[in-house]
Amino acid sequence: MKKNIRLIAGAIILILLLIFISSTGTDIFTTLLLLAGIVLVVIGLRGRKVEANPHVLPSLTKEREAHYLKSGMSAREIELFRETMNQSKQQIDQFQKNIARNNKLKAIDLRHDALRASKALFKELVKEPTKLPLANHFLYTHLPNMVDLTDKFIEINEHEIKSRETYEKIEESTQIIEQMASLIAKDYSQFVADDLDDMDIELSIAKQSIKRDNE
Repeated sequence: MKKNIRLIAGAIILILLLIFISSTGTDIFTTLLLLAGIVLVVIGLRGRKVEANPHVLPSLTKEREAHYLKSGMSAREIELFRETMNQSKQQIDQFQKNIARNNKLKAIDLRHDALRASKALFKELVKEPTKLPLANHFLYTHLPNMVDLTDKFIEINEHEIKSRETYEKIEESTQIIEQMASLIAKDYSQFVADDLDDMDIELSIAKQSIKRDNE
């Protein structure tokens, strides 16, 4: 269907072009230039990618909706959850871009695994959306602050001319980013602490069972 529409549109353009040539007496060279210009414009428009609006929520699949409803969430709770997670995803993406742009930020992340912890915590929340309140510090304080700090760090660090005050700000920012990275890693550890406790209980029961079977 789309192919037929393109063919029809092309035929119309060609007819209009022929009418233009016959009515104006345009020479063949000018006509070819005009035709080439039209082709380049069409190719440019087709090749241009439409940038996604970060404020627009991605479509909700039936499977994901069923998962949220099974968790006991209302329609309004699902909407708020998705808005929060969409914003957090944009922040994590920006955090990753900032790390990739600066070696100091890369080194800090290697020490604390803050980016990986952020992504892992995001995945855990998607699996267990009702645990959202347990991640309040991460979602509303630590992650946004980290993005703001690294944004500003990148901006200052890329100044062509740096004064003594600039270097002092860079050093101060580095220390605060390091602390924030540690907090994000701690956020993840605390979030999965209950799962680790459950695993300890399961392991303990299994060990007792093995011991009884061997007696």
